[in-house]
Formats: sequence, structure tokens, C-alpha cells
Amino acid sequence: MYDEALHQERQSIFEDVYNGRIPKRVPISAWITVDFAIQYSGMDVFEAQWHPDRMEAAFRKVAEEFFADTLPVHDAIRFPAMYEILGAKNFIMGSNGYLQHPEITPMKAEEYGELAKDPIGFIVETLLPRIYSELDTTPEKRSIIMAKAYKAFNDTVGYMNGVLLPKLEKEYGFYQAPAGSGSMTAVPLDYIADQMRGFKEFSSDVRRHKKDILKANAALLPIMLNKGIPPAPNRNNYTFMPLHMPPYMRTKDVEELYLPDLKRIVEEIDAAGGKANLFLEHDWMRFLDHLSEFPENTVYRFEFGDAQKIKDKLGDKFIICGLYPVGLLKTGTEQECIDEAKRLFDILAPGGGYIFDFDKNIITTDSVNIDNLKAVLNFVREYGKY
Repeated sequence: MYDEALHQERQSIFEDVYNGRIPKRVPISAWITVDFAIQYSGMDVFEAQWHPDRMEAAFRKVAEEFFADTLPVHDAIRFPAMYEILGAKNFIMGSNGYLQHPEITPMKAEEYGELAKDPIGFIVETLLPRIYSELDTTPEKRSIIMAKAYKAFNDTVGYMNGVLLPKLEKEYGFYQAPAGSGSMTAVPLDYIADQMRGFKEFSSDVRRHKKDILKANAALLPIMLNKGIPPAPNRNNYTFMPLHMPPYMRTKDVEELYLPDLKRIVEEIDAAGGKANLFLEHDWMRFLDHLSEFPENTVYRFEFGDAQKIKDKLGDKFIICGLYPVGLLKTGTEQECIDEAKRLFDILAPGGGYIFDFDKNIITTDSVNIDNLKAVLNFVREYGKY
């Protein structure tokens, strides 16, 4: 339960890292999902997601049994009620109780011009009814459906992130970021590929419709900037940005279509008094030189990569996290798992600028060996002292 000394230590070590100082020890941020917490507590994943008020016991169990300096449960952003009301095609509940994100293509290749001309109007009037079948109706009925969906969103995501998680952070003494200082956004190209065109079709568009993509990116950029700057920017928190497409694109296309917008967003967040936390999905080793040009103390969470090269290129200026392979927690022995944590610490921790985290979120209880997970978290708590 609450330990004032531990709480103050947690506040101090994150604030030190976020502001370029060497902390007392390396902060631990273990990203465990809502689905994992539900499973671990013995609740039914499918049923529990319809009853957010029942999840508190599950989150408490995770908070009490897995050591971290931030509340381990993250990603409380998607629950089935809103998607069911909307008739969603982009997020569908599977028979196993997990929301799936199938490949859909609601926008046609010839519609880039319409998106560029009026992005909000095109999204609201054309794309949303294609993505959400219940919105493909009259304006009057659409308004009623949207009101119901918004109520469901507030009852789930709003309750989780606005009430339950802050309550548990305070009660258990986890790191608490300044109020209103967090946000989430995307690079325009990722938004188009993920939500509008799908991976396959967008990959073709890069070759056939590059000029159209550039115009659409320019039109969407102000929207992404607006989403990315929090109400109360603060260096002790961040805007989270999951970055998808560059590892699957040619370098020259990334340099033309993606990196300028990413750099602009990160710089605008920094200028407003915040910082960006970039989840570099898959392998970004080709782009380390570009990342080295971003504002100081930007957070880079790597999924894959050479830890030593990352440290050599980025370690003096930026905050590095991720890289620890979740898969090893499933397949390795306890000692192998601890040895990998030690290896990463010995490379990334010297001089500060390191937060321990896994290469990806832990989604299910059967994706890891629970004993290995606990052993690693306990080891890094002791070994990560400066």
C-alpha cells in the first residue's frame, strides 16, 4: 500500500530523468494492459470489459504484485460498448474477448483530394459512416447514435483514465504526472495508413499517389498538432505517439513523406513546454541519425534495435526505454531473463537517460511466464541504483 518515502522517490527519479539529471535509480515503467489485469485476477475478459466498475480489484492485484514506478496498468482506451453502439468495422470484439483491429479501407485512392480540401468535413461526412455502420443514416439518427456512443465512452475510458487510474496512482504512491500534461497524437501518414487506407493499399499509394499524400499530410498536420499539445504541457509528462509505417517504407519515402511532419510535431510540443514519447514500432535503426536531430529529452521507446548503437547515437541527449523482449519472459529461464535485463542496464543506464520498459505491452497472461516477469521487475529495482 502507500509508502510516502517510495512515492517521493518515484516522483524524484522520473522528474530527474525527464529533465536530464541522473536519478537515484532507474525508473521502471512496465506496460501491462487491461486485458492482462482482467485475466490475472481470474475474471472473464469478455464480460469484464462491459463492466468497468468491476475492474478495480483486477488493477489492485496487478499494482500489488508487480513492482513498477508507474501504475502498471496502461492502455485503458478501448472498450467494446462504444464500438458496438457505433457498429464499428475497425475494432471488432473477437470470440476470445479481445478487440481486434482488422484491415479496412474506408477511403478510396481517388479521394485524397477531398481529404486534403476539407479533412474534418470529409472524415465526418464520408469516412465515419463507412467505418461505423450505425452512422450511415439520417443526420437526426446519427446525432442520437453519437450521443449514446459518447456516453459509453465516458462511462468506460473516461471513468478509467479520469477516476480509477488516478485514484490508484495516489493510493499506491505511484509516479503522478502533473494534471492535464499528457496527450496522444499521430503522424498524419500513420493516421491515413492506419484508419483510412489500410497497410496494403497505402503501401501502393506511396508509389502511385505520392503528391496526393503530401497534400493530405499538410491538411491533417494542424489537427494532429492540436491533439498533441496537452491542455497544460509539462516536462514531467509527455504526449504519446505510436509510430507505425517507416520500417516498412523505403528510406527516401520516409524522409519525404513522414519525418518532416514527425519532427514538426515533436518540436511544437517541445516549444509548448511538453515532451514527446515516441513508440518506435518494429526496427528504426535506419533512422537514428534523423532521431538525433529532435529536441533534447525526447523519449524513445524502441521495440527492436541494437542497444549499444542506440546508446552511442542517442544516449547523451535523449531518454531511452523499451528493447527488453517480452518474448524472452515466455521462453527463457529466470536467469536468462535477469541476464538480459542486466545486459541492457549495463549499456543504457550509465550517465542517466534510461527508463526500464519492455519492447511492447504485455497483453495476455499466457504471453509471459509470470514468475519470470516478477523476477525481472524485482531485479531491476535493486540493480538499477546509481
